Amino acid sequence: MRATCTPESRTRSHPHDDAPDTARDFLRLAELPAGPERRALRDELVELWLPMAERIAVRFRGRGETLEDLEQVAALGLVKAVDRYDPARGRAFEAYAVPTITGEIKRHFRDHMWTLHVPRRVQELRNRVRAALRELEQTTPGHAPSVAEIAARTRLTESEVRAGMEALECYSALSLDAEVPGGDGYALADTLGGADPGYDLVDDRTAAEPCLQGLPERDRLILYLRFFRGMTQSRIADQLGISQMHVSRLLSACFDRLRDELPAEAGG
Repeated sequence: MRATCTPESRTRSHPHDDAPDTARDFLRLAELPAGPERRALRDELVELWLPMAERIAVRFRGRGETLEDLEQVAALGLVKAVDRYDPARGRAFEAYAVPTITGEIKRHFRDHMWTLHVPRRVQELRNRVRAALRELEQTTPGHAPSVAEIAARTRLTESEVRAGMEALECYSALSLDAEVPGGDGYALADTLGGADPGYDLVDDRTAAEPCLQGLPERDRLILYLRFFRGMTQSRIADQLGISQMHVSRLLSACFDRLRDELPAEAGG
């Protein structure tokens, strides 16, 4: 048997505007076991209360999300409210559903609409600062509200106000292709630095220094001439009065010793 909400429950007067009176239907829903009849009644309750959810969604219009997506999020919140509502607690369904749907929409903004991750506390500061800005713009025409004025209106510290004002710009981020103001055609990406391989070289030299100091003086000289002066093995041999083969063997011995003594992380 397919469950339906009774005509009486749909037309009875209700203290909350045009909201349907479904108190009896929720009592019945709580008593029904899982199955087709319960699912049908649940779906009809969701459909009856859907206009209220859509009205709540409209309140959040103009904040960077389409109304269609907001209505979908609100509908999801409504489904959760219908599933979790307990009529035995004595509260009207609307009193339970409104904060549930509103919370679902706010979570959507918090989790999906911020390009940068912003702590919840900072998001709350942002909301208070934004509300104060709107109020002060109506009462102090001709100039932008100061940090001190916003702090006095919100009862926040000036530091908290500045944090909230910075968060006002965190919903979206500039493209790296965006032109830098006054940059003569330079894009934001042109101002970003890259990894400097010189830092790795500094680390390697610092790690190798104790090992090099432990080498015989002649070996240190050969390494210096080869890698800092750029001399060939034959020129080094001529300068030291030894054969090129001898220079090659000495260099190989130095490399083996350095590999054994250098820390593993420096050698990688």
